Amino acid sequence: MNSAKRPLHPPGYLLPLVPSRNSALFWMCIFCFPTSSVIPLHDHPSMTVFSKVLYGSLHVKAYDWVEPSRYQKSKGPGYPAVRLAKLTVDKVLTAPCGTSVLFPKSGGNLHCFTAVTSCAVLDILTPPYREDAGRKCTYYHDYPYSTSSIGNGAELSAEKIDDQAWLAEVETPDLYMRQGAYTGPTVKVNMSPAS
Repeated sequence: MNSAKRPLHPPGYLLPLVPSRNSALFWMCIFCFPTSSVIPLHDHPSMTVFSKVLYGSLHVKAYDWVEPSRYQKSKGPGYPAVRLAKLTVDKVLTAPCGTSVLFPKSGGNLHCFTAVTSCAVLDILTPPYREDAGRKCTYYHDYPYSTSSIGNGAELSAEKIDDQAWLAEVETPDLYMRQGAYTGPTVKVNMSPAS
């Protein structure tokens, strides 16, 4: 993530398991969350992400873009441009649990994490974030779905669909993420083809 060198709020740890984030193939890390810490709603453009809760409980709220795309342009200050997304996951994952897989266009590619208890999540991103390759992390705010446009976060229509939301791009939030040192077993990456 762009913000991977910034701390979570409250402070958490990021433990990179692959020495270089500039690997062209993947990036692997462990996010260690104190209770109530949050990674805000963000995306993984053209990426596949494998996530596994290692211990504790984590609330995951995830969306995919509605296809065909539906947009509402900004109508001025207080009326952000928004794009319609469909809620795909809104649940608490408690270890031990299965592995979540986010694909470029499905599986909840836009998501936010909230630690219900202290917890750790192993993430493998492939390919990794890389702005010059068009894989920039973008953050969003979700607004309840309505058939009318939104303004200052308020709904203008009572007509809603519970599993849809308007997502507005927002500035990268001030996250407080500390980089920690991985002290576990050595991780070896073998990139040679299997024989």
